[in-house]
Amino acid sequence: MTRTAASSLIVIPCLNEAAHIGTLLGQLRPAAARLGARIVVADGGSTDGTQAIVERVAAEDPRVLLLANPKRIQSAAINLAVATFGDGADYLIRIDAHGGYPADYCDRLIEEALATGADSVVVSMLTSGTGAMQKAVAAAQNSKLGTGGSKHRHMSAGEWVDHGHHALMRIAAFRAVGGYDESFSHNEDAELDHRLRQAGYRIWMSGRTQMVYYPRSTLKGLFFQYLGYGRGRAKNVLKHRMMPKLRQMIPLLVFPVVLLAVLSPIFVMAAVPFLIWAAVCLGYGAVTAIRQRNPAIALAGVSAMVMHLGWSMGFWLQILGPQPSREAA
Repeated sequence: MTRTAASSLIVIPCLNEAAHIGTLLGQLRPAAARLGARIVVADGGSTDGTQAIVERVAAEDPRVLLLANPKRIQSAAINLAVATFGDGADYLIRIDAHGGYPADYCDRLIEEALATGADSVVVSMLTSGTGAMQKAVAAAQNSKLGTGGSKHRHMSAGEWVDHGHHALMRIAAFRAVGGYDESFSHNEDAELDHRLRQAGYRIWMSGRTQMVYYPRSTLKGLFFQYLGYGRGRAKNVLKHRMMPKLRQMIPLLVFPVVLLAVLSPIFVMAAVPFLIWAAVCLGYGAVTAIRQRNPAIALAGVSAMVMHLGWSMGFWLQILGPQPSREAA
């Protein structure tokens, strides 16, 4: 059966993205016109002028809509947009405000959904930066050292997967499993993918398009981002009683290793695991900078250490912290 491209809803969860939202809407509006799609910017209470930018665009283009998201987080933004505007649409296309997309991104997603029969089409997420620190973070996030070889962090030729960066989903499948779990501020995509697979839905990683993510430009921002990622992964483990993958279990050792190193003034050997970890990360940064002939990205090793520590700390704080009762859950 052939479906028309008109049955799609493009949703952008957004909070304080004045620097990006205007350009992003400019990229998406031609695609929305081709596909007959609505673009819904679900804003979590921006205070930097984001809403005014969206309102100006919406005044020119009736396909662009601004939706207030009082719960602020991305999971709630998508759920609210689908509940409000999803009726009559076949596909949800999720767009991150802090990213870059090819002009034909939405077209390719729908084409692959139709060609494969997938219930969800996910994409590779390549990281790119401009300043020295952002470039270093990007180098770490594009590496196996930084992300453990996660499939959606590298280019794909097209394959069935368990999880990937969310791009397109059948609204019927999204609603059938209950949408995003709004108790998750991070890792909500992986949690939803787990429920999709349990319900028998299939996830396809695109081999025809991808998105570019612009990472945090400070180590403080990077740390708190990965602290949230670690907490989100731990919530997933607790909710679904699943074992972390090997690539996730290795970074779990980092926070205990850092705590152990605190004892080094008493027991000098306690610092050895920390020194080995630091040497591997810093050595990776140096080698990467030499190979790419770019001294600025030598900080990739430092960035990887911050990512590892934030993720590990967040995971353990969530696991060891007070848990809601089953009745409350």
